[in-house]
Amino acid sequence: MAIVVLGLNHKTAPVEIRERLHFPEKDLPGPLGLLGALPDVFERLILSTCNRVEIYAVVPEGAAARAPLQAFLAEQRDVPAETFGESLYLHVDAHAVRHVFRVASSLDSMVVGEGQILAQVKAAYALASRHQCTGPILNTLMERALHVAKQVRTDTGIGAAPVSVASVAVGLAQRIFSDLSGRTVMILGAGEMAELALTHLKEEGIHTIIVANRHHERAVELAARVGGRAIMFPQARDEMVGADIVISSTGAPHFILGREDLAEIVRRRHYRPIFLIDIAVPRDVDPQVGTLPNVYCYDIDDLQTVAEANTRERESEAVRAQRIVEQEVERFVRWKHSDSVKPVLKALRRQFAALGEQELQRLEARLKHLPDADRSAMRALVQGLVNKLLHVPSTRLKGMGEDLNGQVFALDARTGRQLWKYHRRRKVVNPYDNAKVNRGVAMLHSFWYQAAEKTFAAVVEKDADCAMAYWGISLANGSGEQIVPATRHCLPGGAISGS
Repeated sequence: MAIVVLGLNHKTAPVEIRERLHFPEKDLPGPLGLLGALPDVFERLILSTCNRVEIYAVVPEGAAARAPLQAFLAEQRDVPAETFGESLYLHVDAHAVRHVFRVASSLDSMVVGEGQILAQVKAAYALASRHQCTGPILNTLMERALHVAKQVRTDTGIGAAPVSVASVAVGLAQRIFSDLSGRTVMILGAGEMAELALTHLKEEGIHTIIVANRHHERAVELAARVGGRAIMFPQARDEMVGADIVISSTGAPHFILGREDLAEIVRRRHYRPIFLIDIAVPRDVDPQVGTLPNVYCYDIDDLQTVAEANTRERESEAVRAQRIVEQEVERFVRWKHSDSVKPVLKALRRQFAALGEQELQRLEARLKHLPDADRSAMRALVQGLVNKLLHVPSTRLKGMGEDLNGQVFALDARTGRQLWKYHRRRKVVNPYDNAKVNRGVAMLHSFWYQAAEKTFAAVVEKDADCAMAYWGISLANGSGEQIVPATRHCLPGGAISGS
């Protein structure tokens, strides 16, 4: 099974296309159900945000998934496929896993390190899981993705330094006042950036919001949206005496707050600190106010300079974050490959156990004179051998992963030789290349080809018959007489003998 990610984002498609393909969260259950009805889509999830629309799916073959998934998007959003086809990307298996981990860790975001995407990924996963659209592979992938995202936030500083103008303003306010809870904020004007800064400040627990605008009705509208109090614009200077933070974005063609204005306000405040965020262009606040005691004034260029410095810091942290992602991608791919060969390993264990039981029954029939304790020891020996002989092929098969394409090798002599050559990978003459041993191996369906390399090879190179006796195996003729002399000089005390 292949993991695929098909989608587009802010890097590959303009907002005009992204908004047409967007899935509102409340509408997602329907498309998720229809996506599952497509042939060969076994697990699925849809992540739809303002910056990306992506389908995560488990399918039999990765490359073949592009056409049906693209057609699905076109049909569900009623957008011609040719409109967005060139904006789509398709990631398969390890590339898909890497992409999902990068998305959850905000390494693929428009603003690297922003925290909102992790909540969106969690919500998309929870919705798909709640509607039984995910299975063992996507569940593991998404749980790992959430773990990686948390590790990136914990082990790097990728989200520590704010990079938007609004978040930088909040960060500076926290430096000045330490704790923003209980503080009073005043907004002069009603610009979008000012409202965004206010949103960030509300998340930090500010207590009171005062809104002033030359058009009072706009102040009333904004106050209603943010839970504040609207005042008439001429009242702003008096109300500013009680404000701790002032965000100004009026669009006036001249300064609306001069140095003399602020000097009077500061005196009336008894020189308590006041933070002025001037994000208007042209500026609303005379920069000379910054020379007054306990007056902190930042204009849009000041904020942008801090944001750019923080962006550079995040970029350096993103390199560390990418290393974490790569390590986790490798771990996930190993898990997936290991999981894919479980049916192969189960089949091998069943066959090995059955063959071991057959040989035990043959030996017990010939060695009826042995006491029960010896019989138990012999059975324990064979069972232990089965486990040891399975160790190397089990390990190798897990390493090979999906290279086997889910096909169980037939346990015959030909497969035995294939496995032997795979395990050895050295230029050593195969000690089994003689007619007698080949007959024995053919009879045993290559069961004994899987012997532990070092011990078995060392004995086998000395004497093939001795090796077979060492493992308690009788040869094709069934008598065991041919191997008895060999056992006397290669096993201490002739531990195994004929009847």
